[in-house]
Amino acid sequence: MLFVPFAYDDHEQYTEKVKSTLGSQIAITGAHTLPSKPDMSQFDVIFCGGGNTFLLLDNLYNRNLLMPIREAVLRGARYLGSSAGANVACPSIGTTNDMPIVYPPSFEALNLVPFNINPHYFETPPNWTHVGETRRIRIREFIQHNHRPVIGLEEGAILLRRGNELFLRGVASGRIFAPGNQERVVTPGEALHFLLA
Repeated sequence: MLFVPFAYDDHEQYTEKVKSTLGSQIAITGAHTLPSKPDMSQFDVIFCGGGNTFLLLDNLYNRNLLMPIREAVLRGARYLGSSAGANVACPSIGTTNDMPIVYPPSFEALNLVPFNINPHYFETPPNWTHVGETRRIRIREFIQHNHRPVIGLEEGAILLRRGNELFLRGVASGRIFAPGNQERVVTPGEALHFLLA
């Protein structure tokens, strides 16, 4: 497995944390140790960890890894993305919750799926006193200008893609937002193949 630790500044420490969790089950290489022109065919799995999405994408661009990762996945490597790693799987990082602590050359990302993801999604309680914009408002604004669906994933929700099939898995729900102010809740086990069309 190739672990991509670029959503945090301490790449070695982040990689070691993942190795200590998964290392007895799988051989893990940190992407920060790769040569400038890596052989991506040696990896069966590519795991982009969470952290700051802008920092992750900036590092992928600066290290010329965006297209090699995309090509490896399109050739059959499995992709796993957690939080920021889920954001960069999308056409753009426009639905991240992170602050832009760095400015990547572009917001265009891996484009492994034709929709956007909003990790850590939560519904605003009806009696909430916060007067700023909610996630729902921000996602609707994104759709108005980008014209593609977004799925908000609550904590514990997982998207599983197998070819042209897509399912919601895990222990939590998601909410699909589509152009035209359409939205609906989806639950674990539900087929979401239509999002790949």
